[in-house]
Amino acid sequence: MYGMLLESVQHFVQEKYSEDLWNALMKETGETHVIFNTRQIYSDDLMGKLAAALAKRTNRSVDDVMTFFGRCFVKFFSNLGYDCTIKATGRFFCDFLQSVDNIHMQMRFTYPKMKSPSMYLTACDAHGVVLVYRGTRPGFTHYLMGQLYEIAEDLYNINLDINVLESSLLTNTNGSFKSVEVTFRINFDNSQYMEKITRMNTPIGRQLSPVSFTVLLRLFPFGVVIDKKMKIIGVGERILQAWGSSTILGKSVSDIFKIRRPKGVNFIWGNVMYLHSVMFELEFLRPSDLKKTSENSEGEKNTLISSRNILLKGQMRYIEDIDAIIFLCSPLINSLDELPSMGLYLNDLNPHGLSRELVLAGWQHCGSLEMMCEKAEQRSKELEQSYALLDRWKNKSDELLYSMIPMSVADRLRSGVSPLETCETYDAVTVLFCELCDLNYSTIEDAMDIVSSMNAVFSCFDSLMDKYKVYKVETVGRVYMAASGAPDRVENHAINVANVSLELISQVRSLVLPSGVNIEVRIGIHSGAAVAGVVGIKVPRYCFFGDTVNTASRMQTTSKVKSLEFCT
Repeated sequence: MYGMLLESVQHFVQEKYSEDLWNALMKETGETHVIFNTRQIYSDDLMGKLAAALAKRTNRSVDDVMTFFGRCFVKFFSNLGYDCTIKATGRFFCDFLQSVDNIHMQMRFTYPKMKSPSMYLTACDAHGVVLVYRGTRPGFTHYLMGQLYEIAEDLYNINLDINVLESSLLTNTNGSFKSVEVTFRINFDNSQYMEKITRMNTPIGRQLSPVSFTVLLRLFPFGVVIDKKMKIIGVGERILQAWGSSTILGKSVSDIFKIRRPKGVNFIWGNVMYLHSVMFELEFLRPSDLKKTSENSEGEKNTLISSRNILLKGQMRYIEDIDAIIFLCSPLINSLDELPSMGLYLNDLNPHGLSRELVLAGWQHCGSLEMMCEKAEQRSKELEQSYALLDRWKNKSDELLYSMIPMSVADRLRSGVSPLETCETYDAVTVLFCELCDLNYSTIEDAMDIVSSMNAVFSCFDSLMDKYKVYKVETVGRVYMAASGAPDRVENHAINVANVSLELISQVRSLVLPSGVNIEVRIGIHSGAAVAGVVGIKVPRYCFFGDTVNTASRMQTTSKVKSLEFCT
């Protein structure tokens, strides 16, 4: 799910600013991803790095940028249809705030690796609510505020005023970071929601006589009743049967159950009361040596060893008459194969709520669903690898193109300019021709030595081009051609070419060449007007034409051959 956050940021930054700015942000943060994958795991601090880089380039604060990122995420998932899930939670914005944890809990089936935060309300009145946010990623306070602003405005047509009341970092026993907890005061018109709550608490019709909570425990055989001291004062028949004795009553709930969801919440009375609308998941920690017996169809007794704890999912409800909380729940079972390992059977499940039907449906479809998820993850990885490979080949193609055509001209061709339009007249350019002379050979070994020497000399020439703003036009056989003043116009084009020639001679003298190979050169230089442009379709080249080119060529061919001497 974190990948979707980054994907939304990429989409709207490119839309509001530009793709070039986004590429600059990615380069500044040191990230190499071309595209973000929803199911892939990324560094938790990447969002903060992107916000800091964008804030620096747009002269905005990091908090404003994080708020913008939060709004982007809501717009992004609305385009994917997740806004319907939010609208379905209730008629009022307060209904959504109380259902956020339940939405995240359902999302974990689609995004198993999602690290969702926990949010719950501690106060609610006609003028707003007090919201407590707890997450495992620091620095996301204003990101959450941006999400709340956008959801309230776009889906509920209300305006929010959000203030941070308190913020703290929670640590583990060893001092390492555990989570961040932020308390918000959110002001908005909440009067209609409070009227709904008042109507729900008003009795309608004839009052029914109270019933014992044991009736509820018969309807919910996995239910648990907890008092204010967090002691177990009542359990359903299946819990008692799974424990193996009645000694479970009176024990601390933390000794018997481990809270799995909502994550990061201490299992205490106050938190349970605040989270009354959130679905809880508790892991029933049974004794490891517990054995159960059952009878088969022939009356024979079989011993079953329960190797797995039971995971219970349900809602905590406060019962005022007994001043206690009852956990109305059902076991979470993915398939029929899990029943024996838990020591359960289908008839142990609640007779209502479609628990048995869901287990059977899961048995029929769970395997194919897992296979589809695995294939989707594999395709996502292959797509990421393909994008990385595409980027590498694009860089190679750019290097090849720029070796044939100047970068400024190549970029014009990419933008749609025709090759004829690249042809331009230059009033002042300087052209250089350099020929390696008297390279005679009589054997294959001599020929190989000459080729190696030419490669070393011409490579030396290439290393000097960028230094003096001279463009290498082409190499034909033993002749090396270069020019200055085109395609980039420069004033000191003649000086640049002369400097290249002089340094070329000095560096070639220091080259280590095969024994018996003597380098002799003829160099011709001339300045004047010329025409330059792209010629060719299958193998396009950037070529020079005009009397200046012809004169420089004649000066090179008519010069005397001297060993590394400058001839013009």
